[in-house]
Amino acid sequence: MDPVVGWRTSVRLPRDHYVRLDSNDYSVHPSAIGRHVEVRADLQHVVVTCGGVEVARHHRCWANHQTLSDPEHVAAAAQMRRSRRLAAVPVFDTSVEHRDLSAYDRLFDLDSEGIA
Repeated sequence: MDPVVGWRTSVRLPRDHYVRLDSNDYSVHPSAIGRHVEVRADLQHVVVTCGGVEVARHHRCWANHQTLSDPEHVAAAAQMRRSRRLAAVPVFDTSVEHRDLSAYDRLFDLDSEGIA
C-alpha cells in the first residue's frame, strides 16, 4: 500500500474564485463561488472539487506569490459578470412627501424678508 502524501483542505470559495496554496493563487470555475470546495495537492497537481465534481486542475507551481488562471475560468467569470450586469433590477416606486420650504420658516419664526 502506498503512503498517503499531499495536502488537503476544505474551504468556501470566495468571490474572486481563487484558492491559495502556500503563497500561490489558483483559479477555480466561478460556478462554485460561495460553496464548499475541497482542495487537494500533491507534488505535481492542485485539484479542486465541489460536491465530488472537479472544478479546477492546475500544475503545481513551486515559485512564490504567483497567480495561476485557467482561461476557461476567466472567461466564465467574465460571462457571469456580464449576465449579472444585464439582469433586470426591480424598480421600487417610493413616494416622497413634498413640503413647502416656507413651513420651516414658520416653524423657526423666521421672517423671509429679514434673511439675506
